[in-house]
Amino acid sequence: MTGSAYVLAIDQGTTSTRAILFDAEGRLRSSAQTELTQHYPRPGWVEHDPDEIWRGVVATCREAAAAADGPVAAIGIANQRETTVLWERATGRPVYNAIVWQDRRTADLCALWQREGHGEAVARRTGLVVDPYFSASKIRWLLDTVPGLSRRAEDGEIAFGTIDSFLLWRLTGGQRHATDVTNAARTMLFDIRRLDWDAELLDVFAIPRAILPEVLDTGADFGTTAPDFLGSAIPIAAVAGDQQAALIGQACFRPGMIKSTYGTGAFALVNIGAAPRPSRHRLLTTVGYRLAGRTAYALEGSIFVAGAAVQWLRDGLRMIQTAADANLLAAQADPRQHLYLVPGFAGLGAPYWAPDARGALIGLTAECGPAEIARAVLEAVGYQTRDLVAAMAADAGVEVAKLRVDGGMAVSDWTMQFLADILPATVERPAVVETTAWGAAYAAGLMRGIYPDPETIAAGWHAERFFAPQMPAAEREERYAGWRRAIAGVLAAVPPSLPGDRDAEH
Repeated sequence: MTGSAYVLAIDQGTTSTRAILFDAEGRLRSSAQTELTQHYPRPGWVEHDPDEIWRGVVATCREAAAAADGPVAAIGIANQRETTVLWERATGRPVYNAIVWQDRRTADLCALWQREGHGEAVARRTGLVVDPYFSASKIRWLLDTVPGLSRRAEDGEIAFGTIDSFLLWRLTGGQRHATDVTNAARTMLFDIRRLDWDAELLDVFAIPRAILPEVLDTGADFGTTAPDFLGSAIPIAAVAGDQQAALIGQACFRPGMIKSTYGTGAFALVNIGAAPRPSRHRLLTTVGYRLAGRTAYALEGSIFVAGAAVQWLRDGLRMIQTAADANLLAAQADPRQHLYLVPGFAGLGAPYWAPDARGALIGLTAECGPAEIARAVLEAVGYQTRDLVAAMAADAGVEVAKLRVDGGMAVSDWTMQFLADILPATVERPAVVETTAWGAAYAAGLMRGIYPDPETIAAGWHAERFFAPQMPAAEREERYAGWRRAIAGVLAAVPPSLPGDRDAEH
């Protein structure tokens, strides 16, 4: 390693934009963060302003980079995945707000695609399920809805990207329209075996290839920043979807290793090695990363609402003022109450894939108050993770004894102890929980020769704290059985999709 170079990570998430500066030893030297406005034009719709995202990236990068007493040698980008932006190639101007991964407006379109029999091809080629979560139906909605956009897209005037691509376009002054394999794998348009866009799916969904970015490895030459961004042209050497960046940041380089990130949503990934394989338990098969010409695949379980439920306690119910208050409340709850929150605010992800499901509090009694509701919010993360880990164990044929965790909710000792209790497994929290940003920085630094090989990084990973299971087995299984009943009740209440719903949306 050199002693003077720095690597800047852009961590563009669902609720905030951050920039973190790492030194040549991989230590965090400075950071900056700004919140991102959430727009909800209709129930189930979630949008971001792409220009606000860009302004946040510029401001946070300049603030974080100001602490460097040497050159910033590389930039890595980690981003919220699936969120979809279309913009004009000539001007770089977005044609519509970014449609966020949580958005459910295309549920009826996805149901139609399922009825038309496209689910099998999507699963076989992309490793995904047909769901509004992914980018394809968002693209189709935009092409159908924005006047004249479909023709302009066919004529090559419009570019599509997930947030990484949009940022790359802006960072390079419009010189590069690219993405990496991990983000491409989340569009429902990418063949994860051939590592290329799938012509048949593009044709089926009527999405013109002319709008798609070039696909590169996770660590690759993504061009250089325009000099006015940070005062000089800096190589952009890595791009990764945030969850895959966290897989790298947690040093999960060996098959069988699992990490789970708890942010706005929660996402568990298990490394399954160099060959993809289908899930038998409704998980996703995805690209974990591609570094130094080697591809690692992963099975993923996606929880749509985790930290977002804590935000609901704060902003919706006004029960708390800070996220930490939820932990204090939960610790005061009556343990005799078995209250369950099924947080279907944006449908349910794996392993249920119920886009029309809605949230529910089940088990309310007159004795329940803010403390019991807060506890139900935090416990929901543990129950949903157990659903995913059980599916992963069955698919991978392994017993899950350890789980590496990161993200904002991972700092909650109460939540992590409940997670260990309900799995049951040892939960390992690293000394630095900024693993998403570190993953992007590491991939960029590896590409530029600043950081060592993955084996060396893996050997240096260590936990700041371990959480071991303490709950009696009988109580664990009783509580989990109650969760399963709560989930069954929510799924039973999902209304059937009606023909013509999609037309009514427009």
